[in-house]
Order: sequence, then C-alpha cells, then structure tokens
Amino acid sequence: MNISALNQFNQLTKQAWKSLNQSDSTLLDWHFLNDLELAGCVSDEAGWTPHHLMVGDHEGVLPSYLKTHSWGEFVFDWNWAEAYERYGVEYYPKLVTTVPFTPITSDKLVSQSLSQSSVVDSVIEYCKSQGINSWHMLFCQPMEHSHPELFERHTVQFHWFNRGHDSFDDFLSTFTARQRKNVRKERLSVVNQGIEIQHFRGGDITPELLDYFFKAYQSSYHKREHQPHLNREFFEQFITHLPDNVLLMMASRDGEFVASAFYIVDDDALYGRYWGCSEEVNHLHFELCYYQGIEYCIKHNLAVFNPGAQGEHKIKRGFEPVTTYSYHWIAHEGFSDAIRDYCNDECQQLAVYKKQCGEALPFKEITKAEGEIK
Repeated sequence: MNISALNQFNQLTKQAWKSLNQSDSTLLDWHFLNDLELAGCVSDEAGWTPHHLMVGDHEGVLPSYLKTHSWGEFVFDWNWAEAYERYGVEYYPKLVTTVPFTPITSDKLVSQSLSQSSVVDSVIEYCKSQGINSWHMLFCQPMEHSHPELFERHTVQFHWFNRGHDSFDDFLSTFTARQRKNVRKERLSVVNQGIEIQHFRGGDITPELLDYFFKAYQSSYHKREHQPHLNREFFEQFITHLPDNVLLMMASRDGEFVASAFYIVDDDALYGRYWGCSEEVNHLHFELCYYQGIEYCIKHNLAVFNPGAQGEHKIKRGFEPVTTYSYHWIAHEGFSDAIRDYCNDECQQLAVYKKQCGEALPFKEITKAEGEIK
C-alpha cells in the first residue's frame, strides 16, 4: 500500500475524516485534532510537526507527528534517546502515531476497511524511504498478529468501571469497611473546609471560568518547572466546537475559586484530563478529580472513567489496573535488539506489577477487569 503524508490535518476534510472514522470518541473528532494545530499546540516550534500518514487512496489515516523530543507522550523512551546520544547516533526526529498529550487508548489507524496489522509493512517501508529512524504507535488497540519488526510495550493505568451502581454510597458498599471509612473521611474533610463544587458544561463555561481554569492549569505545570502543552486558544476552540463533550468542575470557598478540573465526556466514558489549584486544600484533588468523576458517571450512566495516566493512589479509591499497548519500530540494527529485549523484560515486569495492583484493590471481593477504552 502506498503511504503519503499530510502536513496539515485540515488537508483532510471533515467529511473525508468522518467517512473513515468508525469511533465516536471525542478524542478522534476532526475538530479536536484540527484545533490542536490551529492553536499551535502541535507545530514545528512545539516539536510536534504534523505528518499524518495517508494509506492508499484515502483508505485510512494514521494521525502522526515528527517529533524532536519525547514530551507529552506518556510512553517514556528518554533512556533510549540518551543511549543513542552516548554513542553519537541521532534518535530524533522520530515518527509518532498518537493523539497528542492524550494517554487514552483509541484507534490509531482510522479506517473503515484496514486493520492495524495490515499497514505495518507499508509504514515501515515509508519510514525507511524517508530516512526516519523510528516509528512509535502509542495507546492503540492490541495488534491482531505480532510483527517481527515491531516491539510491543505495555503501561498500566487505573480506570473506574461502572458495575450498575445506583449511587456513590452503593459503589462504596463494595469496599472493605476500613477503605470505605477512609474515602468517607476524605470527602467529609473537603466539606468541613467549606468547599463547594459546581459543574459546568461547555455552553455554560464563561470567559471568567475559563480564565481561572487556565491559570490554575498553567500553575500545575509551573510547579514542576514545565511548560503546559496546551494554550488558552485551544481550550476556547475546543469548547466552541465540541461544547457537549466538555465538563468543567469548579471548587470554591467563600465565593472564591480555589481549584478546577477539566473533563472530556463521551457517550459512554469520562476522561479526567487537567487539574489546577490556587490554594492547597486537603483531599480536594481526590474529590475534584476522582470522587466527583465517579459520581458523574453513576448519575449519567457512563461505563468507564479514565482519570489519566499513572497514579497508584487511585487503587485504594476503586480504580482498577488496565493494560495499555504501544508498538515501536527501530531502524538502527545495533539498538534494535537491545530495545526489543528491554521491551520484553518490561512487559513481564508490568504483568507482575498489574497483578499486585489488582490484589491491592479495596473491594470486599476482587473483580478482575480488563476493560479497554475505545
């Protein structure tokens, strides 16, 4: 299959994308991906050069970017890049197929007729012809068949699953007495500190609300001496284009905002994405980013709540370990074998880790879950 590249997402019309896209995920909506480029969040200057791969005659598209760093991916390969540097070999630019800044499993080949496995050879040949040193497909569906030149990597995330709960208390009734008491204590602590929480859907989010959220969002990065990946223009465009898929939670005390959390809503899933605060309040992060999200899912009958990558503290709050998948191709023969061994060892270690996490869940009876976000 012939592979060609688009250097702007809007070179693919909204109608053409819709004809290929089988997913109803907001994160694969034409506006979401296009707004990232229009706002300059992904660009040459940001180290995310759009390089979307078109398969054949509009048979499929892989949203992809040529990257000069590894920020904003959540599948970490910094040590690979450092090893290349030690030996004087160029690691960047690399080709990454993903939804930028979004560690959520979704289709990374958008097509009505093609499977991921069917395009691997063509993409690898394209990379070789273009002198691209590596290709990374992140947070994708697991491959139907293994490929000799692709290395599989796993990460473990923690998701909440709606098992038909009538209320948050009904959900807590599945916990052991000790863990149930701990959660109630945390939630009561927030109330006793005078915190009030309001929910705003996209059409109700005023410029003043967005101003506060964005400043708080920025501060959460600045505290770690990082720059935020997204700018205010992106959030404005996202809210304008997809208002029904935006949920903003605001926490206030005595009429003054102290924290906020930005969520994305799908037909059957909730994604907790961005948080920030202007005042440190005990347990407020857990309340605003986890407990409020669980309550929202129960009330609106959403099946899954994905609160973001990493975070073992989610386990005792009822978030279950889930495996996510990525695949990697390395052009350099000398590094290829070493990275393959690394990935194999990592997968074995994460299998043990996931089992241990499952055993630490707070439920009276451990329910094994392997739900994947679509």
